[in-house]
Amino acid sequence: MPTPDDIHYALETTRVLREPDHRIRTFGETRFEFQLISELMDRVGTVRIRSGEVEAQRPRVLRPEPYCGIELDGFDPSVRARMERMIEKFRAEGRDLAFLRYGFQFRRGEVREEIVHDSVEAVRERLLADIRRDGNPALAVIEGVDDTWEISILKFSFDMIMKSHEINAFDFRRKGIL
Repeated sequence: MPTPDDIHYALETTRVLREPDHRIRTFGETRFEFQLISELMDRVGTVRIRSGEVEAQRPRVLRPEPYCGIELDGFDPSVRARMERMIEKFRAEGRDLAFLRYGFQFRRGEVREEIVHDSVEAVRERLLADIRRDGNPALAVIEGVDDTWEISILKFSFDMIMKSHEINAFDFRRKGIL
């Protein structure tokens, strides 16, 4: 089980190298594909590429304060505690967490892993070049920490919520829901 320091380190070092071209839809499901690269700690010149998808279920109408939170499906059971620590860290930083009242639910699909014997820089550049060539609009490329890779996926998901928050709130107001 990762320590609070491990979680803090994962949050601080996770980088989204390429964001999907769209945000979380207000009135429908949104599926993001991801490729997460991480250097193996015990082997020099070895990188793990995890590929999978995260689905954001349609944000629900505002929940009462005691029921705020994000539902997680398909994530390791210990991720709930990590998520709570991440939320507390964001609160301590003074971030606006009103979006939690929308009742987001994230579902992680199957994750495939591949080990590549190359430098993280070479793997990073190769993946980004592939995207420029193929142009998958739903694909995110994330660089994270191997042992706490699910934290990197959660951080990416939080970032997507934050970037979608204003659009979702506007849509709710426009429909007279807020």
